[in-house]
Amino acid sequence: MNKNLKQDQCSVKERNGQLVLALNNEILLPENAPVRLTSAQLEELDYRKLYRAYSAKGRKSKVDPRVMFKVMVYGYQCGIYSSRKLEEACRYRIDFMWLLEEEPVPDHATIARFRTGRCAEAVEDLFYQYICKLEEWGAVDHQTVFIDGTKIESRAGRYTFCWRKTVEKQLAKVRENAKAAGFGTLKSLQSYLEQEKAEISFVHGIGRRKTAEQKAWEALDGLRQRWEKYETALAIMGEGRNSYSKTDHDATFMRMKEDHMRNGQLKPGYNVQAAVNSEFITGIDVFSNRTDVGTLIPFLRTMQRWHGRKYEEITADAGYESLDNYLYLEENGQLSFIKPTNYEQQKTKKFKQQIGRFENMDYDAEQDCFTCAQGRVLYLRRESTELRYGQAVTTAWYRCEDCKGCPNREACCKAKDQDKPKEVMLRKTFWEKRAVSRKNILTEHGIQLRMNRSIQAEGTFGLLKNDFGFRRFLTRGKTNVRTELFFLALAFNLKKYWMKQKQGRLQEHFSKIQSA
Repeated sequence: MNKNLKQDQCSVKERNGQLVLALNNEILLPENAPVRLTSAQLEELDYRKLYRAYSAKGRKSKVDPRVMFKVMVYGYQCGIYSSRKLEEACRYRIDFMWLLEEEPVPDHATIARFRTGRCAEAVEDLFYQYICKLEEWGAVDHQTVFIDGTKIESRAGRYTFCWRKTVEKQLAKVRENAKAAGFGTLKSLQSYLEQEKAEISFVHGIGRRKTAEQKAWEALDGLRQRWEKYETALAIMGEGRNSYSKTDHDATFMRMKEDHMRNGQLKPGYNVQAAVNSEFITGIDVFSNRTDVGTLIPFLRTMQRWHGRKYEEITADAGYESLDNYLYLEENGQLSFIKPTNYEQQKTKKFKQQIGRFENMDYDAEQDCFTCAQGRVLYLRRESTELRYGQAVTTAWYRCEDCKGCPNREACCKAKDQDKPKEVMLRKTFWEKRAVSRKNILTEHGIQLRMNRSIQAEGTFGLLKNDFGFRRFLTRGKTNVRTELFFLALAFNLKKYWMKQKQGRLQEHFSKIQSA
């Protein structure tokens, strides 16, 4: 009997004298299975950068990098993130077996190395390749982008924190002690210790008495170690951070919305920024910033570099409002649809009753002055101008002509000196740009964009955290975390494409909004 006898859709094999029916995985997968679409679309990408990450020297990879990439993306699409569970899926699930293309089952160590190793740059390249494909297919465009951020917990230990204030306080004490000992800099202390070390006979162990010189040297050496330790900690934090985790230096302690302790506990995490267009993630990145305001410009620059073009309209919430962001968007020729931070506050009765605010005063543009509730005029006292992003930024100071005898002085003026008149500092350029953005979001188009931002951008994070179950990174370090995000975003886009194709909504760029 032949060892392989073809029968319709299956094969008969002889093993140890017994006939075994080996089923073909092809017939077990429906034609519309998501894994088929995933494989077909990923097959159209250019994998040369991924293959270049694998050297021609040494041992050949157990699984082809292209196949491994497909397995990783589809695993994230199925909500399987653990390397051990991915190995199990490849061993027992039909869809993963079909995706492997008769390649050997990779073990969990191979999967882990692939995710945290050489493919970091290649994964980013493949993600943006897919975005270009979506644009070719008409699924996305470069008209409007919705930007939002969320905090995702790091794999670092929750109690391995290092705080800037504590470090600076301890460093100041060390410097004082060093100065009292006659050392103004760390370098001078290090040089002194190296010189003295050669002249001291060191003793260690029980029953050996240290000399006074050795004790003095060890005390100074302990001071040096602390000094170096605190300087290193400040270098790790950089300028824009107030903390970091000792087990993941790139993670910053942040307040998470998903707090299982429900006590506002700070956790080490990353600030994930996502750009959404037509319900697809067209850009994603990770930052160590606790707030969103400083992430917009580098995020837009990264996307523009990969896309080769810029979005015409930028829609974001109040967390992104700043003068630098307004100036950058204007210089870059992009319309701002950023919600002002005081937008909701201005609608309240309490805000309107605060007569000391310049927003509640009458402004005369011709005379460049304000008039308070009592009819007293605040004249321009001085102005200062600086250059930012190629534009002149003006700050003005206004002072009231006379506040004596004003019945509203306590409610209006915060100065303790009763003879000091009311003063107002106005960042003119900022308020001008804010007024433009406010005007944009109040148009019919702006209202539609803001509502779509809530649906698309915030809805994307809701799907990633709840439907995909991604609430904590599996790796440490910013590089590895970014790689995870690109796998996740690519998996999200493939699933979204499959759903929109199934529903016949591929050409829809905005969510349909029912008017009240």
